[in-house]
Amino acid sequence: MKFRNLATTILCFGLVVLSCEKDDDNDAPYVVPPRDRQEVYAEDILKIEEYLATHFYNYEEFEQNPEYSVLSTTPYTVTPNDNFEIVIDTIAGDNSNKTPLIEQVTSKIVKDIEGNDCKLYYLVVREGQGGVIHPIDQVFASYNGFLNDGTLFDSTVSAVPFHLTSVGNYLGVVDGFREGLIEFKAREAFTENTDGTVTNHNHGIGAVFIPSGLGYFAQTQTNIPAYSNLYFTFRAEKRVLFDHDMDGVFSYLEDINGNGDNFDDDSDGDGIPDFVDVDDDGDGVLTKDEIERTAYTENESMEPFITYESAETYYNENAAPDEILYNIVDNNDGTFTLNTVIFTDSNGNGIPDYLDNTYPE
Repeated sequence: MKFRNLATTILCFGLVVLSCEKDDDNDAPYVVPPRDRQEVYAEDILKIEEYLATHFYNYEEFEQNPEYSVLSTTPYTVTPNDNFEIVIDTIAGDNSNKTPLIEQVTSKIVKDIEGNDCKLYYLVVREGQGGVIHPIDQVFASYNGFLNDGTLFDSTVSAVPFHLTSVGNYLGVVDGFREGLIEFKAREAFTENTDGTVTNHNHGIGAVFIPSGLGYFAQTQTNIPAYSNLYFTFRAEKRVLFDHDMDGVFSYLEDINGNGDNFDDDSDGDGIPDFVDVDDDGDGVLTKDEIERTAYTENESMEPFITYESAETYYNENAAPDEILYNIVDNNDGTFTLNTVIFTDSNGNGIPDYLDNTYPE
């Protein structure tokens, strides 16, 4: 049985067990069948679009300050927008002239669990300038989650960690929230405050408006009725790159076909996706022994990287053809570290060693 199918089967079994209770007469349990997904989606998208047409966010407050902090100065020139909170309100009365969300959001098509197309709307207040967020990453985000009628069902003051995709013991978020977050970037740098807190700089800020088919659909959650659209405002403050199989290749890099789904990449056909397979090509040599990880803390003149931009420039000008930048880390001491991975191709056939079962022969 495939890795993901096994996990899904276990999950579904648990849901069935939890949802079935015998009545007082010990009759066979009755489970209300879920509604047709297409029918529910048609209702959901109308509600979402009506909400977007009749609500606005406090964009004027954001526009009063520089969009991003300047990190090439010492100390950083910091914008108040690093702490900006999205507030959504109804267009009415004194706010009747505000620009509605429907004119500011972007949309994309996402497949639900049955393969149906669902439109997902998201609002980019600030994309962010740090690391790209991948579907297989962990993200620290602060957020407010609310329903179509404005009911707040969950919120955080400071950032909390989320695994975006369910893998093994790691439980992921609903599909719509993940698909919204991956449109943003995480923090570029951070500052440790004297009270022990951290201020993040230049991270993504936005919102996502999720039809129930990309949320909990027919499942009832605490404070969330079945078939509820889910709306989130958030700050994507920190990204953690995961290496689930600890083979030296970050999991997002093991999405070989680049379709955003790590579960359908199985280079050696052994039924184990590459991102949880310690020998991706099945040649008997561990993947970690067929790659090269490098960390640069200074340039060729032995000068440390003192800005994010200087580290990125060094990579762009000096990277080997098979060298991939996966992270630039703010060391929080005025320097940055440039991290790369080199996928060696020892026999020159265009296939990295760790995916080439003809090498070594």
